[in-house]
Amino acid sequence: MAKKVRKAVFPAAGLGTRFLPATKASPKEMLTLVDKPLIQYSVEEAVASGVESILIITGRDKSSMEDHFDVSFELEQVLRERGKDDMLALVRSVAELAKISYTRQGEALGLGHAIYQAKGFAAGEPFAALLPDDIVDAEKPALRQMIEVYEKYDAPVIATMQVEGDAISRFGVIDADEVEPGVFRIKDMVEKPSFADAPSDLAIIGRYIFTPDIFDAIERTEPGAGGEIQITDAMRLLLKDRPFYAVKLEGVRHDAGDKLGFLIATVEFGLKHESLGAEFREFLRSLELSGPED
Repeated sequence: MAKKVRKAVFPAAGLGTRFLPATKASPKEMLTLVDKPLIQYSVEEAVASGVESILIITGRDKSSMEDHFDVSFELEQVLRERGKDDMLALVRSVAELAKISYTRQGEALGLGHAIYQAKGFAAGEPFAALLPDDIVDAEKPALRQMIEVYEKYDAPVIATMQVEGDAISRFGVIDADEVEPGVFRIKDMVEKPSFADAPSDLAIIGRYIFTPDIFDAIERTEPGAGGEIQITDAMRLLLKDRPFYAVKLEGVRHDAGDKLGFLIATVEFGLKHESLGAEFREFLRSLELSGPED
């Protein structure tokens, strides 16, 4: 019987260069999507999927993430004195989401290297890894969908989505056999293939469930360009020793680490917002859209 997935790791030590200058002094993970920072969406997804303990891999100038998930005594006192009980409950709920700890990745040496920092935290247990700028809008939390597959097959699981055309070359891509609707047993993984060479239209996105043997695979992984250790290379090594599965997620994935993706996510989540959605929809309808191509 598969061990329960109780822990999740959030690699968040990157420099966020695609959002400069906004990320010069503020972490990309703290960019606001409507009314919550990006990383909170993924933390909430993990908690809704049954995760109890979270480790955030940080770097320099990332302390605002720790402050966000910590208790803010001064703010809570002001809200209490002003009788703003709804806001007080909202602020308090963020600090009570989960047991969250932090560790620093001294150098940004790739996603594989970042995940390796969680070896002590995992302590021999399976764990999830979520990239905070991959936002998945789904009725059933994306990680929950993956955990169900992990529990059935007792093997590592990665998330995939269907990508058509040349855009597939921006992703890692799986070569796999479908074993049940939306679930695949992986035969190989290819990092950023050309459209002509892609083995499928199923791209790897930022959700993983790993077993503890991933750390041994990372140790055996040779650094690539820039001295970085890629998690895809480590997964390919592990694939030689054990089965690996993929889930085609039900839901909409937003690449909020990309400027256009972030804008699209903002519109989508804004339209769904309980108190802002209706007014925002009317505003969008009122726009007379024009641009350089008109």
